[in-house]
Amino acid sequence: MNILIKDILTVISEKTTKNDIYISGDTIVSLSNKPDGFIAEKVISGADKLAVPALINCHTHSYMSLFRNIADDLPFDKWLFDKIMPLEDIITPDDAYWGCMLGCAEMIKSGTGTFLDMHMFPGITPKVANKCKMRAVVSRGLSGDENDKEGGNRRLNEAKEEIEEYSGNPLIGFMVAPHSIYTCDRNYLEKAMALAEQFGVPQNIHVSESAFEVETCLKEKGVTPVEYLNQIGFFDNKTVAAHCVHITDRDIEILSERSVSVATNPRSNLKLGNGIAPIKKLLDMGVNICLGTDSAASNNSLNMFSEMNYTALIHKGVNRDATAVSSSDVFSFATENGGKALGIEKLGKIKEGYKADIALLDLNCPQLRPLNNPVSALSYSANGSEVDTMIVGGEVLMENRKLTSLDEEEVYYNVERIIKKFGGIYNVTQH
Repeated sequence: MNILIKDILTVISEKTTKNDIYISGDTIVSLSNKPDGFIAEKVISGADKLAVPALINCHTHSYMSLFRNIADDLPFDKWLFDKIMPLEDIITPDDAYWGCMLGCAEMIKSGTGTFLDMHMFPGITPKVANKCKMRAVVSRGLSGDENDKEGGNRRLNEAKEEIEEYSGNPLIGFMVAPHSIYTCDRNYLEKAMALAEQFGVPQNIHVSESAFEVETCLKEKGVTPVEYLNQIGFFDNKTVAAHCVHITDRDIEILSERSVSVATNPRSNLKLGNGIAPIKKLLDMGVNICLGTDSAASNNSLNMFSEMNYTALIHKGVNRDATAVSSSDVFSFATENGGKALGIEKLGKIKEGYKADIALLDLNCPQLRPLNNPVSALSYSANGSEVDTMIVGGEVLMENRKLTSLDEEEVYYNVERIIKKFGGIYNVTQH
């Protein structure tokens, strides 16, 4: 389809201009100048709107939207092992499908067009992403060791089969995702590395998320998790390392030297009491920083605007430096840096030849008036409710706040049906 977004304020490389945006198929073909022979099949008025690249969520577990507000105010180990893992033992692929649908609805409505998903049910995320017409990078979460050879090998085969089944889909990419060093022994990590090499895809892993993880690694292996992964050659392949909260200066040097992208998840890290990643130091060392929400079980939200806000604020506070991480930095984390981390070419900018993944924000709201600095407004003023229209790959996924690629009421109905099995979800007193 040919789409014309007419006379719209546009954020391009952190600067704003008025443009006409011409989209043909899945690509932005021109800004301002009408291409020869272009006939718009759909015209969208840009009056009182702001166009930004659709945001990129570089770390989440979308199916866990089912666990929103169910395991709060708990330390990380109790949250994970006592609450979340037992719930994961009872949910089914159908449950995960609707949890992922709920997550995609939330992401679309708050401006996210692409997400990197670590999941546990093969085939579900690509199926949902196709249905919703979102861009997704899919990674089957892997765990295994000497005590779980059969289960570990099964999960590796599931990852392999998923890649083979959906390979070639223009909206679906893949990574190989060993969950962490504490759920995968060295032999299993090496199997995962071999699988990534076999298919020529990057890797996705949780790294140094908690102090306990780092302390255990130092005790058992004599090195930090980052040093350990580097020693075994894990970073020989392109990698997205989620969290990286408890890292040393030497760890940062390794991440920089090995061109590892760090997906920071500030709200999740804060809520679980895990701490704050040293983003300023990582930035100073040239590490590619991207942004993630983590799951709705640990964040309670998949809203990237909220994540941008936290990222811009907390590092100023902990560094006692108002210039530490700027709104421009954060805007890059959520857009072009995400495209770089995921290895998707021409994603994360509104630019000729780039993918037509665009969010249109309604400026007729008090928090965006006056719009003195649009890039600052995205981090410090916007909350995601301003997103009026979403375009991904040249397809309109939402217009006038109405989702076009999925039925919200159907999603809500099925989620309410599913959560009854968890028992006691609603703590409501009857009168």
